[in-house]
Amino acid sequence: MSKLGVLYLVPVPIGNYDDITLRGLRILRECDVIACEEFREARRLLSHLQIMKPLIGVDEHTEEEATKEVLRELESGKRVALISDAGTPVFSDPGLFLVRAAITRGVSVVPLPGASSLLPALIASGFRSDAFVFVGWLSPKRDERRRELDKLKHEWRTLVIMDTPYRLLALLRDATDVLGRKRRAAIAFDISAPAEEIVRGRLDELRKRFEASPRKSEFVLVIEGAV
Repeated sequence: MSKLGVLYLVPVPIGNYDDITLRGLRILRECDVIACEEFREARRLLSHLQIMKPLIGVDEHTEEEATKEVLRELESGKRVALISDAGTPVFSDPGLFLVRAAITRGVSVVPLPGASSLLPALIASGFRSDAFVFVGWLSPKRDERRRELDKLKHEWRTLVIMDTPYRLLALLRDATDVLGRKRRAAIAFDISAPAEEIVRGRLDELRKRFEASPRKSEFVLVIEGAV
């Protein structure tokens, strides 16, 4: 039986190609195959890094089937690097099914540290970062989203919420109503990209600001814990 390969989880830049780590760059150069979320984004990054490798698409729609292909590579001894379109793979991105399958098969899974929008947004918010709750994505449905926020109303730890750009205003309106208009928050837009901006204020101030001047950018919403 051939020796099993290794599955590397490689974070990639979220807005600035210079954010790739030296180790991440080395793994991408040395691996045999790259499993990626979208071919177009992967090819753009790899072209910039002057790397050419066989690609296997692993997105939210094909992950289960693609996992079989990746496992065949791993079981033949190949080194596979998993990347997402931006940031850290598996973390709110495709890859969990693959990682679980690799672990079950006894494949070594090696995570690399690297780019993520969560921690930069948190540490620049001005709120406690020694204890926080990563809420992730709330429900796209208003009533359910408000119920989810209500469960967090008395949470003393800092809240970190992510959502799609077009739901920012709806999220701010619900957070203001449910958590309280005076609760302080920070919104980190386009972390590491040229348009990066961090806007701070009370929830009601932020809601009014973006009602008057809507913005559709990638964002992380950080809300101070209840006091």
